[in-house]
Amino acid sequence: MTASASPPSRSFRTVAPVIALCWLAVFFDGMDVNIYGAVMPHLLDDPGLGFSPGTAGTVGSWTTFGMLIGALAAGTLTDWLGRKPLVTGSVVLFSLGSALCAAAPGAEVFGAGRFLSGLGLGGLMPIGLAIVAEFAPPRRAALATGLMMTSYHAGGMAATGIGLAVAPEHGWRWVFWAGVLPAVIAVPLVTRWLPESPGVLFAKGRADQAYAVADRYGLDRPVAAEAPEAGAKGRMTAIGALFAPGTRLATPLLWVASFAGLLLVYGVSTWLPELMRASGYSLSSSVTFLMVINAGGIVGMLVAGRTADRFGPVKVSATWFLLTAAGAFLLRAQLPLGVAYTVVFITGVWLFSAQVMVYAATSRVYAPGERATGLGWVTGVGRTGAVVGPWLGGMVIAGGDAGLGFTTFAVAAVLGAVAISLVPLARRAGRGPVPRQRAVLAGAAD
Repeated sequence: MTASASPPSRSFRTVAPVIALCWLAVFFDGMDVNIYGAVMPHLLDDPGLGFSPGTAGTVGSWTTFGMLIGALAAGTLTDWLGRKPLVTGSVVLFSLGSALCAAAPGAEVFGAGRFLSGLGLGGLMPIGLAIVAEFAPPRRAALATGLMMTSYHAGGMAATGIGLAVAPEHGWRWVFWAGVLPAVIAVPLVTRWLPESPGVLFAKGRADQAYAVADRYGLDRPVAAEAPEAGAKGRMTAIGALFAPGTRLATPLLWVASFAGLLLVYGVSTWLPELMRASGYSLSSSVTFLMVINAGGIVGMLVAGRTADRFGPVKVSATWFLLTAAGAFLLRAQLPLGVAYTVVFITGVWLFSAQVMVYAATSRVYAPGERATGLGWVTGVGRTGAVVGPWLGGMVIAGGDAGLGFTTFAVAAVLGAVAISLVPLARRAGRGPVPRQRAVLAGAAD
């Protein structure tokens, strides 16, 4: 069998099973991340757990520190071990972490459970993004990314719904027991139906299987120049390529944009209910704001994906960051409840998809053999923002100034807008003599 055979046409219908499985896995990712914020008021009100706002912020940072380690490890190991095993392992890890939280006798064990969950949550996202970028129809990668990421916010809404329905009557522990469901539901489906990356199969010397997967889903058959190089040398080569001509200046800017975006995503997901409660809203209304902002996130993913396929993910991400800053600043005011719900929903439209379009831009910056590593490092380094966000929110809440919290999020959004806006300029400034394939990819990203 040769690599020259023409693949069939690729469409959303062809790759729908792959995107659907990634959607399901990331749905549970979003549910697990948002469970913490959804039950935060109940955790703080439980005298036996020993939580204070400062402790809660620190535990939230343990979660995102685990995500940082998970994302960096997954981005580097996925092209070596394969993407399918790492998806399965990631889901198992954050399910086990949720079970540990549900059974935790105190804050220390609870924090260990959140750290374990973070390892799995951090590993899953870059792998899912890389899979979707590889299998997406031509010129529809941003839309496919947005479609997949609607699942994160659907999971967030599910977590909020479970928190509202279960925690008041049965306690917060049963909400975390619901976080064990991913291991029961998603793992068997992923194990049975998710295909391995043709590039990874080809790099492992399994060319026939690689061609079969590529032909089945309408992908181009992998060739040596596109396949990730195997072994430790291959992993170091992929990391070194992040600072090659054409990417050496863009890479740190992508990291900064991801830092700002993830500070927003995880800071808001963790602390929005408490910020709204500190602004004078009731407990039930404050938790409902988390559901409303995730509903806006679903709409935003669909809008951003289609818009980015037309105008480019860099322009969309920068604009969305600035609109997020405006929404966060508006929330400083004590608005009537209906107006506050509207502002939170609209802010959700921009906030989450601004970060996802950073990932879509990253997929266009790096060549196929470097894409998983590039996404892993962008999400991994960006997780420092996810570590800072919950901790910073806890410090602000402990000081009793909700307005300062919203101002902090607005400033982070402006930082993200500036960083992502400079990526095309950095690519042109840093670009030297490059292979034709990389030059084509660079033009598409700009």
